[in-house]
Amino acid sequence: MSNTAGRTIAAPIVMLLAVVLGVVTTVALDLFLLHWAALIIGVTLAFALVAVLAPMTPDESRVGADGTKEEGTPLHNVLVVPMALILAVVAGLVSSWVLDLQLLEPVAAALGALVGSVLAFVLFHRLAAMMALSFAAVLVAGAIAIGVTAAVLYFSGIPPLATFDRMLEYGTRPNSLVQIINDSTTYYLAAVAVAIGFKMKLFNIGVDGQYRLAALMAAAVGGYLVLPPVLSQFVVILTAIAVGGAWAAIAGYLKVARGVSEVISTIMLNAIATGITAYLLTEGRLAVEISTNNIGTPPIPESGWVPGIPATFLGSEREIFGLIFLSIAVGIGYWFMLNRTRFGFELRATGQSKTAAEASGVNVKKMVFLSMLFSGMVAGLVGLPQLLGSSHYYALDFPVGIGFIGIAIALLGRNHPVGIVFASLFWAFLTQASGILPFDGIPQEIAVIAQATIVLTVVVVYEIVHRWGRRYQQQQIGKQLGRTTETTPEPAAVSHGSGPDHGSAEDSEGENGTSGGSDTDGTDDKRGGEAQ
Repeated sequence: MSNTAGRTIAAPIVMLLAVVLGVVTTVALDLFLLHWAALIIGVTLAFALVAVLAPMTPDESRVGADGTKEEGTPLHNVLVVPMALILAVVAGLVSSWVLDLQLLEPVAAALGALVGSVLAFVLFHRLAAMMALSFAAVLVAGAIAIGVTAAVLYFSGIPPLATFDRMLEYGTRPNSLVQIINDSTTYYLAAVAVAIGFKMKLFNIGVDGQYRLAALMAAAVGGYLVLPPVLSQFVVILTAIAVGGAWAAIAGYLKVARGVSEVISTIMLNAIATGITAYLLTEGRLAVEISTNNIGTPPIPESGWVPGIPATFLGSEREIFGLIFLSIAVGIGYWFMLNRTRFGFELRATGQSKTAAEASGVNVKKMVFLSMLFSGMVAGLVGLPQLLGSSHYYALDFPVGIGFIGIAIALLGRNHPVGIVFASLFWAFLTQASGILPFDGIPQEIAVIAQATIVLTVVVVYEIVHRWGRRYQQQQIGKQLGRTTETTPEPAAVSHGSGPDHGSAEDSEGENGTSGGSDTDGTDDKRGGEAQ
């Protein structure tokens, strides 16, 4: 430490040097290489600079970074550093690809290098070991899923590489990107609804019935009740929340009052919701004729629609659902509830151990009921992006099965609000990209195989990682406690170091009510103190 104390470099300066190196290298190499290759080299050099200057970066720049506290350990050197580099490079490539849709390629590459270089500094100093382990688990699970899917294609006589290339090409078209974003908006809401129950160790399988019944009632209210623009959207959203929450509350009440498993009750409620929807969606009740072969609720007037967002920045003439902001608000609210409120703390505590929560004064039955209620309220929102942004009525062809997709996405995203975002986008990408396969004579179900495989592998790999990570943390805590014990002063010296002669053995023995003043006794006392 003394060798580098006089040669420190402020963290902002290190970041600036990394950005300059990454961007300049990318711009220079872009003249001779493909832009993505130049970007990879530039971000890698920026990361190398950050690593070299790390010993001279003041410790204050890394306060609270779990990864930096583990610098020098095998886990940090073998896992955290490579994973930070991979994430920085991937972020730079994705940023460059998105910006390339609107900007010139050299400009997009330079901005992508800027993003990657900044993240190279941030991730190197801030990425925690357990978080890096989670990212590694995702990569391993993805590699396994790709391998399994490729094997299925190969043994079916279909070239895997050509199929993957075809899916990637079609899935990244401008119109496909808009559809992916719109689908992921509804997937995200369904996954958050499921995740609220998962945090409480509750399995809300009834999201599908809750959102369909809520969408039907909300569409009927919006179609039959003509209101001014802002008030109309508010009433429709409020209706969906109320219906979804009330339907889920039935399962919550049965759970706390009668001990009925929420799995059984929500499955039964799904069937009942299907019957109620079919009964109400008939002419003479809530439905009118939409077309020759379709009936639905009366179309919501244009004053009740939610305007879409033009996707010209993606090169598409289609629009992104305006209620994407509702999904963002739900995600932020979900994070805030879990991490910044007493209810969220009690929710997580009850999910970890109901007996411990009860011992600390938490009303477990109340938490179970409220968790199901809130899960249903979020589930009621699932159909609204489609209802208010595209179809404007609930008909026989309204999307179904989104609730079950939400279960898979919640598992894939580990019930984390940010993880669910990436899981939703990935799921929507596979669904959209597989749409081109039938035109090439390839079964579209290949996407289902990939989705199911990656969910299964992620669950298994995450469980293995979680168990290993827990043992690793226990070992680290044990080592820290061992070092603390070795440096702790002797109890006798701490207790009697204030006297003029620093305390005699006779005084100590007299206070403790013991006899004898031999060294042997003193040694025994010291050993006893250390053992305690």
